[in-house]
Amino acid sequence: MARWLVKSEPFKYSWDRMVADGRTHWDGVRNHQASANLKAMKTGDRAFFYHSNEGKEIVGIVEIVREYYPDPSDEKGRFGMVDVAPVTAVKRPVTLAEIKADPALEGIALVRQSRLSVMPVSDEHWDHICRLAGIEPGV
Repeated sequence: MARWLVKSEPFKYSWDRMVADGRTHWDGVRNHQASANLKAMKTGDRAFFYHSNEGKEIVGIVEIVREYYPDPSDEKGRFGMVDVAPVTAVKRPVTLAEIKADPALEGIALVRQSRLSVMPVSDEHWDHICRLAGIEPGV
């Protein structure tokens, strides 16, 4: 199972809305590298749900429940989307400042490629962030 991080601005789509909806499509990605990451996602993969701009913190975990398919909002048909469902909220949000300051998270894509909206997370980084967030790494 691969691990990921997906970003959303809370005023556009928040963790609370994700939980209330129970499932949503992750659309609107227009960066080719982020799109390639969406294409690589498989059903059952997990992703951290990160509030960007406002909050700048990991607030939950989602599961990929439908693999890559065309994004109807892309009129040229170049980009796609996946569907995600909430798994769990974190017990304690993990902030970007914490991530940047933690030597165990050196090299994480969230810091190296800060503008990328969909990115892979190594198993080592995943487990460490889960511990910081107060949840079991196996989630």
